[in-house]
Amino acid sequence: MDGSSENPPLAPGLYLVATPIGNLEDITLRALRILKQADRIACEDTRQTAKLLGHFGIATPTVSYHAHNEASRANELIEALQQGGRIAVVSDAGTPGIADPGAILAREAIAAGVAVFAIPGANAAITALVASGLPSEHFAFHGFLPSKEGARRTVLEALRDALPHSEPSTHIFYETPHRIVGALEDVVATFGAAHRVSLARELTKLHEEFLRGTAGEVLAALQSRPSIRGEMVLLLDGTPTLALHPIGEAVHATLGAEVAALIKSGLSEKDALKQAAKSRGLSKSEAYREWQRTQPRKR
Repeated sequence: MDGSSENPPLAPGLYLVATPIGNLEDITLRALRILKQADRIACEDTRQTAKLLGHFGIATPTVSYHAHNEASRANELIEALQQGGRIAVVSDAGTPGIADPGAILAREAIAAGVAVFAIPGANAAITALVASGLPSEHFAFHGFLPSKEGARRTVLEALRDALPHSEPSTHIFYETPHRIVGALEDVVATFGAAHRVSLARELTKLHEEFLRGTAGEVLAALQSRPSIRGEMVLLLDGTPTLALHPIGEAVHATLGAEVAALIKSGLSEKDALKQAAKSRGLSKSEAYREWQRTQPRKR
């Protein structure tokens, strides 16, 4: 305890308030106090925030502040802040400014000489990282992967090519249910099926789930499901010694590792060869010949 009073007056300024990503118990006592004492709350979605405020009996007025009006609304909010206002900013879930509105307003408030306070709390990327089993000393958050395959492959290839020259780390992405299979297919094609990944789904909610293993294993697990739901965090191992880096390697070594991982994940040899061939732009016969070269010779 810092010896301050139980409910100290709220100083003028901008408050970036983290809110729960699922479980309402993850709201902090400080966040609740600030949301109650603020003059108004700028929300990514006022309807979504109304549920949170209603649950905790908070009646502070709200105003919309989202990706489509972030720049224009910032002027109005900065003017109020310069007059001594106390404004809290929240996103639908998690920490404002992290793949959600908030960064522009914070930057402009600082430029205008307004005090800016970060109120820590829930964040999906960090929550997924600490329970992923992947390196957490160094990590990079990249937001959402591009929705189109070509652009997504370009991003992943750049990360792959940097691995031999980087420190052990983890790359973190947000992903959507309808794009996750395509994203994992591109991970397999770029890094190989044996590359370590972790997929966190529905964090802190009733159906929270972690899928940890190789890219091939996690992809096969999702492909076996009739439907995929929930917000997701995809994490890729950035450890250079574990990375399958095709540049400078024999093709059959990379393909062999991928096919072996896919078979281990539950695919038949035929289906594993088919997927590996597609990911490398090979014909099925070429992939089969390369696969055979990795098998022990029968005496």
